[in-house]
Amino acid sequence: MTALHLEGVACPAPFRSTTTVLLGHGSGGILSRDLLARLILPGLGTVAPHSLDDAAVLAIGGQRLALTTDSHVVSPLFFPGGDIGRLAVCGTVNDLAMMGAKPLALTCGLIIEEGLPFETLQRIVASMQAAAQEAGIQIAAGDTKVVQRGSADKLFINTSGIGLIADGINISGANAQAGDVVIISGTIGDHGIAVLSARENLGFETTLTSDAAPLNHLVEAMLAAGEVHVLRDPTRGGLATSLVEISEQSQVVIELEENKLPCKPAVKAACELLGFDPLFIANEGKLVALVKDSDAAAILAAMQQTQYGQEAAIIGRVIGTGKAQVRLCTTIGGTRLVDMLPGEMLPRIC
Repeated sequence: MTALHLEGVACPAPFRSTTTVLLGHGSGGILSRDLLARLILPGLGTVAPHSLDDAAVLAIGGQRLALTTDSHVVSPLFFPGGDIGRLAVCGTVNDLAMMGAKPLALTCGLIIEEGLPFETLQRIVASMQAAAQEAGIQIAAGDTKVVQRGSADKLFINTSGIGLIADGINISGANAQAGDVVIISGTIGDHGIAVLSARENLGFETTLTSDAAPLNHLVEAMLAAGEVHVLRDPTRGGLATSLVEISEQSQVVIELEENKLPCKPAVKAACELLGFDPLFIANEGKLVALVKDSDAAAILAAMQQTQYGQEAAIIGRVIGTGKAQVRLCTTIGGTRLVDMLPGEMLPRIC
């Protein structure tokens, strides 16, 4: 099996050339999309959310509900600024919020490996409860399974969530329009590099902390300030993959300005050292929004007044329709195309 090296990212062999699942199939990028399109969605039929937004929208009893589920397998369980419990709650809350929904309740499924210390489990459960309280959501149901030693990596968590979408709100990756302004809620790559620094075998240290946070209150402020067409939390595959997905759903051309992308010096330094691109690094407490041009200034101002939007910035706009494409205007005056993450850049970060 050969690997194609592109900008420091190792891309596994194309999907058709392997008969087994690769780690890259969980990256959120090209291989993940192939796995869904070729095996998962056809097998599930009409049950699957074919829109591939962050949550499904269901019309029940005259109301619209957002429904989502996510599984978390991060290693290590604890990392600077967070842990698998906070990650699980925030990730599901954010998937609901990205549809403009008010999160109502979560479920929690724990798959625990034999030998996990009680103290570790207690800390993680307490962290989940604290994150749920911050988001203002209830953990209403759950399940616990214990598997034999060696059958899981200490602890896996599945969370599902349900939220209520108010009348007049219609947010989807398919709703981008020509002229829309692209806004990011803060610096990119913090979570991925923070988790990377916590892996002793990689020998990399930084003072960065994970950005894992519930973004539903931020979204509420944005919706009150103006017209929002698209929301997405750029987790696996990073900002680049999220924007490519949006461009394909809406069939638009998105242009970014590299010198406007907020990125901490420590993240830039780590990426330069390791050959990574910050555009592909996962985030767990950031969102990217495509908003109506005339409302962009008001929405940006509202974001900057919230706890998790203080570093929000305008980073680009939708410059046309007809062909799905994401372009990056570089700091040296050139332009390059931005694609999805081809393989697996970082193992097990969300």
